Amino acid sequence: MASDWAQEREWYRQMVLIRRFEEKCVELYSYEKIRGFLHLYIGQEAVAVGVMNALAAEDGVLASYREHGHALARGVSAKSIMAEMYGKLEGCSRGRGGSMHLFDASSRFYGGSAIVAGGLPLAVGMALADKMMKRNRVTVAFFGDGAVAEGEFHESLNLAALWQLPILFVCENNLYAMGTALRYTESETNLASKAAAYRLSAHQVDGMDIIGVAKAATEAVAAIRAGNGPVFLECLTYRFRAHSMFDAELYREKSEVETWKHKDPLLVLQKRLEESGQWEKIGADGIEKEVAAIIAEAVEFAENGTLEPLEDLEKFVYSPEVSA
Repeated sequence: MASDWAQEREWYRQMVLIRRFEEKCVELYSYEKIRGFLHLYIGQEAVAVGVMNALAAEDGVLASYREHGHALARGVSAKSIMAEMYGKLEGCSRGRGGSMHLFDASSRFYGGSAIVAGGLPLAVGMALADKMMKRNRVTVAFFGDGAVAEGEFHESLNLAALWQLPILFVCENNLYAMGTALRYTESETNLASKAAAYRLSAHQVDGMDIIGVAKAATEAVAAIRAGNGPVFLECLTYRFRAHSMFDAELYREKSEVETWKHKDPLLVLQKRLEESGQWEKIGADGIEKEVAAIIAEAVEFAENGTLEPLEDLEKFVYSPEVSA
């Protein structure tokens, strides 16, 4: 895994892009440009960027409904994502998916799923197909700690271990799922320990540290490609915003959120670079300007996009013909 300042600059740039994109989405939501559900990734950027660093172009990625950051880190364009938020035809899902259903086959980014743990069985199926076809691919499934309480989680880990599938399970444990503290939903709060019960390799990593995440993901993907079966990574992270734009956020103290902000993945990487004398090389001001231009272009693209005509709304909707 590369660890020079140029690589770290790219990680920082990607995390800034995700952060500023999400902040712009908040602004646009308040102007009612974006409607429906909106789940922000602010605070968790190191997980998506660190894991994507370990993947090859042919690998497959599935995510949850908090997936804007994953899509951006995977290389889906900010323009197509923003157009999707606006419900425009130029969006990556033709405007039909919105915030929770981003999809881009060209980058092998297979969603965005609104169902908690819904992507896990799909990931198992994709990994099984790759194994049967003898393709040297890895499938990655991102999900939150709330998914661990679902039956699909246990079924998926069990089958992946039984069949020794080339799959990386990435649990983004932000402690609260939708709005209930983990200690109230899981008798064993060490989720890596729970996953290990299925006899697969399972590890915890600091999800606020991009370098730690990238290292753990690189090692995990290498082990999977070597035929050692599935790996589970529990990334201990924290979302700085509410669960969604409709969340009153009454379940945690503001002081707790502020404490976690001292572990902001952007600040953590900045401090590491300052300690190594590399921070000035990063050119943070230049990155901010570059990202601002990307986001401004994405908003303009979405604003000028095309709404699907009413007569086309039945396209891509399957209904079996009912015989008399």
